[in-house]
Amino acid sequence: MFSKSKINEPGPKAAESAKPAAPEAAIPAAPKGAEMKSTAPKAKPPASVLSADLHIQGNMKTTGDIQVEGTVEGDIRAHLLTIGETATIKGEVVADDVVINGRIVGRVRGLKVRLTSTARVEGDIIHKTIAIESGAHFEGSVQRQDDPLSGKSKKAAE
Repeated sequence: MFSKSKINEPGPKAAESAKPAAPEAAIPAAPKGAEMKSTAPKAKPPASVLSADLHIQGNMKTTGDIQVEGTVEGDIRAHLLTIGETATIKGEVVADDVVINGRIVGRVRGLKVRLTSTARVEGDIIHKTIAIESGAHFEGSVQRQDDPLSGKSKKAAE
């Protein structure tokens, strides 16, 4: 019986492969495109990388991740922000997670802030959790808040 079903299957498959060719041409325009879009947000896009030879003047804002290796003169807002060892930021940094390997001159606000041994920070850090490795240089104040990302409410409370 198994051999008979195998013999019978190639015939219908050949017929089926000819039939779906026309419907597939019509289907991808709407439903499959919509399905692709609905699954696309589930996959996390890679971090945007600003290379060491890049110099930016102005503010940046994203809901994604940024890795900075160059120089930024302006404020940065992101989900995960990684400051590379060669990076210099002059401005305010706001992110859910901040990993600092390079230099920041300005305020840092984040739920999780981590200063590695190569970090150089000149400014205040407002955080929910913080980690400072041995060897990191830091000049400023450290303040814990339950919601450090909403800096406006803190200023109003003061």
